[in-house]
Amino acid sequence: MPAEAAGPDEGPGRDGLRKVARVVLLDPRDRVLLLHGHEPDDPSDDWWFTPGGGVEGDETREQAALRELVEETGITEVELGPVLWRRTCSFSFAGRRWDQDEWYFLARTAQTATAATGLTELERRSVAGSRWWTCRELAEAHETVYPTKLAELLRRVLDEGPPATPEVLDTEIV
Repeated sequence: MPAEAAGPDEGPGRDGLRKVARVVLLDPRDRVLLLHGHEPDDPSDDWWFTPGGGVEGDETREQAALRELVEETGITEVELGPVLWRRTCSFSFAGRRWDQDEWYFLARTAQTATAATGLTELERRSVAGSRWWTCRELAEAHETVYPTKLAELLRRVLDEGPPATPEVLDTEIV
C-alpha cells in the first residue's frame, strides 16, 4: 500500500492517524481504476489500490482526493460523489509504519487515459502503473487488492447505489 512521504504540514489527526482521502473512480462502463504498487526495493511484494493519499495543510478531504487523483493519474475531469466507506488501517511500507484514517470517495469520469506525472519520488519507486478493472475481474483476481473485499463492496455500490452514510469497514492491520 504505497503512501507518499508526509509533507511538513501533513501531520496526524487528533487521534494520531494520518488523514487520507481515496477515490473509487468509475468510468462510463463502471470499471474502477486501481494503481499497481509494490515495496520500493522489492517489486515482487505488490498489490493494487485506489488512488489517493494524505491530506495536506488545511485542505479538505475532498480537495485532497481531487489533488491526489490528478497527481497519480492525470485525470482532471471528475465528478466527485459521496464518501462510500471509512477505514482505519496500519501497514508497513518503505521501512516505516503507516497508521491511517481513510475515507473512500465515489467519483465518476469519462476520461480514461492516465498519466501519472505528479508522483513523489517514493511513488515513482513504488507505483508500477494503473489499470481499469471490471467488478468481475476484481472478484476473480488472485492479486492483493486494498481495501480488502473491494469487489464485493463495489458490487454493492453498483447494485444498490452509494450508502446513505459512509460504511465503516473493518480495521486492517498488515
